This record gives sequence, C-alpha cells and structure tokens, in this order.
Amino acid sequence: ARVDPENEYIRISAVPAWRALDHLASRNASQLVTRLRRFLGLATFEEKSLPRETVLILRQEHLGSALSLSYDQPIEIVQGRGQYLFDKGGRAYLDCVNNVCHVGHCHPHVVAAAQAQIAKLNTNTRYLHDTIVRYAERLTALFPDPLSVCFLVNSGSEANELALRLARAATGRHDMLVQEGGYHGHTSALVDLSHYKHAGPGGRGAPDWVHLVPCPDPYRGPYREQDPEAGEKYASGVAHALSRAQERARPIAGFLAEPLIGCGGQIVPPDGYLRWAFEHARAQGAIPIADEIQIGFGRVGTHMWAFEAQGALPDIVTLGKPIGNGHPMAAVITTPEIAATFDNGMEFFSTFGGNPVSCAIGMAVLDVIEQEHLLENAHEVGQRLMSGFQDMAERHPILGDVRGQGLYLGVDLVHDRETRLPAGRLLARAIETARETGVLLSADGPHANVLKIKPPMTFGPKDADLLLSVFERALEAL
Repeated sequence: ARVDPENEYIRISAVPAWRALDHLASRNASQLVTRLRRFLGLATFEEKSLPRETVLILRQEHLGSALSLSYDQPIEIVQGRGQYLFDKGGRAYLDCVNNVCHVGHCHPHVVAAAQAQIAKLNTNTRYLHDTIVRYAERLTALFPDPLSVCFLVNSGSEANELALRLARAATGRHDMLVQEGGYHGHTSALVDLSHYKHAGPGGRGAPDWVHLVPCPDPYRGPYREQDPEAGEKYASGVAHALSRAQERARPIAGFLAEPLIGCGGQIVPPDGYLRWAFEHARAQGAIPIADEIQIGFGRVGTHMWAFEAQGALPDIVTLGKPIGNGHPMAAVITTPEIAATFDNGMEFFSTFGGNPVSCAIGMAVLDVIEQEHLLENAHEVGQRLMSGFQDMAERHPILGDVRGQGLYLGVDLVHDRETRLPAGRLLARAIETARETGVLLSADGPHANVLKIKPPMTFGPKDADLLLSVFERALEAL
C-alpha cells in the first residue's frame, strides 16, 4: 500500500484477513478465547456468572452503602484490553477516565511479568532479593537530584501518610499546608488534609493543624487567565499562609500539593506557581511535597513528572495509581537527608510494600512506557484532544474552558460564559448519553461540571476522534 496506494488489486488477497481482524478486534476477547478452547476440546475454566439483579442485591447486602457506582445504569464489566472495557454481553466501551491502568488494561508484558514472578517468589523486604533494588535504582533514576531514596508501599494513601511522617520527622513540626480542592487519600489524616473531602458532603472541616491556601485556578479563582502575574500572586498566598502560621506558633512541616489539581476540577496552575510556591515553603523551613499519584509517569506528555513540567523541585514526591497498572503498589521518593531523619530507631516496614511481584510489575510498566513511547503519545494525542475541544467550544458556548496537559484534560461546562455559572446537571446528562454510545466519561470539580479526561496512555488518535465525535453528539442531544 505504501509503494502504490492507488492500486487496490495488489491488496486484494489481504482483504479477508483485514475483515477477520476487524471482526476480532470488535469482540470480547475472553469470549473468543472460550469459544476457541471449546472448539479445540480444551477446558474453558469459566466462572459461573451471576444474574445482574443478583449482583446488585448482593452488593447492597454485603458492601458498604458509601461505596458508589458510576452511571444511572451501572455497567457490569468482565474484561479489559488496552483502552477498552467489555461488559458481559461483549460490548466494547472506550475508557476515557481510567488513569490507574496506565499502560492499558491487561497489558500482556505487565501480565507476563506478574505471572512469572508470582510463580517464583513473593515475600517481604526483610529478605534480600535483587528485584527491589533493581526497581528502586531504575525508578529513582527518573528523578532529578537530590531525589534518590525510595520507600515502597501499597497505595497512594499509604504513600501520602508516609510523606506526612517524613515531613514531621525532618522538621520537628506538626502542622501542614494544603490547597483548596485538593485530594490526597482516604485515611483519617488524609481526609483532614483533603479539602475536597473535609469541605464536601459529610465533611467536618479542617482541623486546627491543617492550613489552607486558595486553589491556583486561573479560570474560577481570584487571579485569572488574563493576569500575567497570576502564578506569582497565587504563590504569594502560600508565603503569607506560612508566615501567618509561624506568627500563631503553628509552624508548617510541609506543603502538600498536586502539581495539577484533579478533584478540584482538572486545574492547570498558572506559569511559575508551583516553582515559586515550593521556594516559599523551603525558605520558611517547610518541606515541599508533590503528590504525583494521579498524574505521574509521563501523563503530562512533555516530562515524566508534572512538577518538572512546571519547573519546580520538591523534596518529597508521592506516587501511586499508574505505578503498577492496577496492581496495588505505590512509592515515596525523597532526599537522603530527609530519609536519614526518619531513621530514628523506629523500624519502617510495609508488609507488602516492595514485594518481588510488585517490583516486577513496576519494572514492566516502566518497560512499556519507554518501549511504546507513551510520553510522546500522550503529548501528541493530548494536543489533538485540546485542539478538538477548542474547536468544539467555538460551536458550543456551553464549553466555557478547555485546559490540560498531555492526556490529563478538563472541559469546564457553563450556562453562561460571562457569569461562568457551572452546568453540572447538563454535563451529567451528556456523560450518560456518551455511555449509551460506548464511551465512558466522568465529571469532577466542586460543582461536578468539569469533564475529566485521563485515559490509559495507549489512547490513540482514532480514540481521540471517537471521543470528540461522541461528546459533541451528546451536547447536541441536550
């Protein structure tokens, strides 16, 4: 086809093969494998499937009612592959929101690494094994100096809890500074540190040891996109909060910040904000901490870490979600000096953190990011999406703002561009319409009016075009 693109005859023998491949690609992989094994007379290892209504009843009886479900008509998913999920009926859904399966659902290289290691050894860090040191060496090599020491744990919440302990050990202080709209985990201490939680439904507000600074939102905040000094002004708020805490004899141990604020509405801070904010924290003896749990490992497209894309340097970085492609693992990266202050006689031990299976999976994820050039893909496809949504905004005034970096985007829906009144209910309807068409989307932000887009990093140009087409049709149906 490359040699003679106009000559259809030379490709005639390949037509049946392409037809077969298109057919296979549109089907549920697990069902195809089961049919093939039956045809060959092999065991199928099928699990007995419960009726949908039974699943809903059992969920209501045995799972906590605070556990939510997506969509008015929840989807029963049985398989994932790449950027697609499949329900019991074999229907494919394009997954535009799963930033946990970073290199795609059930990536074969990651699956093979997990299978091989779990068949060989799975133990804890009280024994020597080379997988953990090889992984720690490879992971820390991705960070700028002096970030060179790694603690491996099980979840993003555990990582942020450990970062809190490290900051307190290094400074001898107790209080913390966080951003409005931030989310850092589900433990008691992290709910206290997460404005998104403690100021939301069911929350009780921030305790006295938690200090807040405004979300650096250039669309809805006090300093907006037309202000060239917005980044510096938001950062000066960090300096003032640190000084006020010092005056009240409540000095700050650490400033915990998401370089891109997720639950707060997919916020991209103004230029310079994070660099200046971290410098202000360090100048007043507080530890700057970057929470990269949602956005690390190349999602911003131009850099491996979002703090790098903003020219900032933290003293502690927390990692989770994408690190294991769905396997429960996380990490904290810090400096040798801070790590040394934590070695005070109390042993640090995470039963499952750093086990050989997790480390093998983590290595496989790094392999895929590198070998499949996923940073470059995030940058190129992200630009395609940004451009597509910006064009869409010219046709649909309901799109008030389009923002993001790489494959981490937000589209702010409004009733009126002048007042910027959030249109959360309209977005909810558009998301339901898109689901019916086979595209999975979600909302975020304090008013649930921001379309969040953070798909697996394997998301390609055709996926981007499908998302744009389906969402525009959903808008037209409102």
